[in-house]
Amino acid sequence: MKLWRWIVGLILVAAIAAFAWHWVADDPGYVLIHLRGTNVQMTVVTAVAILLLAWAAITLLVALIRWPFGAMTRRHRHLSRRRLSDGLVSLVEGRHGEAERDLNRAARYPSVRGPALLAAAEAAERHGESTRALETLDQAAQETPRAARVLRARLLRRAGRAAEATALLAPEADSGALTPAGWIEFAEASLETGDTRNALRAVEPLQKSGELGTRAMAELESRVVAAYIAGTPDGASLSAAWSQLPKGQRRLPAVVDAYARHAARHGQTMAAMDEIETALRREWSPTLVATYGGMGAEDIDQRLRKAEAWIDTHPNDAALLTAVGRMCVRVRLWGKARPYLERALAIAPSADAWEALGDVYVGEDHADIAQRCYRNALALARGEATEALPEVRTRRIDTRVTAVEERDQHGVPRLSP
Repeated sequence: MKLWRWIVGLILVAAIAAFAWHWVADDPGYVLIHLRGTNVQMTVVTAVAILLLAWAAITLLVALIRWPFGAMTRRHRHLSRRRLSDGLVSLVEGRHGEAERDLNRAARYPSVRGPALLAAAEAAERHGESTRALETLDQAAQETPRAARVLRARLLRRAGRAAEATALLAPEADSGALTPAGWIEFAEASLETGDTRNALRAVEPLQKSGELGTRAMAELESRVVAAYIAGTPDGASLSAAWSQLPKGQRRLPAVVDAYARHAARHGQTMAAMDEIETALRREWSPTLVATYGGMGAEDIDQRLRKAEAWIDTHPNDAALLTAVGRMCVRVRLWGKARPYLERALAIAPSADAWEALGDVYVGEDHADIAQRCYRNALALARGEATEALPEVRTRRIDTRVTAVEERDQHGVPRLSP
């Protein structure tokens, strides 16, 4: 393709030259230069050619004069870029002292000074030199003030000084001028200081920026909104905060879970039940099921009936089986709770299931087996191995996974993974 372009270009130049030659040949023009009694006569074509040659000669002479200085500048630029590259590689590889040295050397060249100082500050912090990192950021602030401010906030937050990080970013947050990384640091620092309202302010600009991926944005939004809901001081403020949230945030499972737990603590069990049931109809969540089963004894008969109905469509969900078992324990249905809990333990062992099974055996006056269940719950929470239970009864619980047909929103059966 490039060859054809060159050929077409040469043909056009030749055509233009041919027409120009005929045009100049008819009247080549006349130039007279009179200087101090000397006359110089030439055609316009000759004058143009002399001017072009003079311009080329002057350009060449200037290039020759500047070449030694340019060579030094090019060498300095090459060394700075190489040191910046080596420093960044060393930083990623964990050679922080070497990275800081190379990056500080790279910072001597103006064009890479800002990025080199920022990376050098990060290297110093990872090397354990927090004071030197902040001093390096003072220098970087002269080149890249916004980036240096965000990195300083990050280093302060890592050092356990989240309040200082929040105060550092607050002016730009108030004016809405924070960069995406700045909003992230502002949200994280605000969460660490317990200022969930400030953290919530960062969600909208981060969503508008689109710089965070879908999963990362959903995770951050869930943590921030859940913390905001959990931080409400009483039932009235909880209801007000929940009603003011956008519809999309009220649908996040982690947010619904935080609301349900907090509402149940303030005696709003019915509201918590309604939100969890609505969320589960929209999207199944083992976390919400576990919360549903642990909300206390209020309206437990109604919750138990609904949860048992869910087993028909989710027979292999260990969280649901554990939740149903725990609710059966609360109403002292020992014989009904045991199969649910044993099946849950066979599918996915959990400390909650072992603890609830221990309560079952306490209710049935099997104190020794109950103690082993409690020990297993503690061992599982610690990541240790559990002990098998002795056979108390001859009956055998069916713990095989049950196949259930699942359909999408259009009624089409889903293939099992």
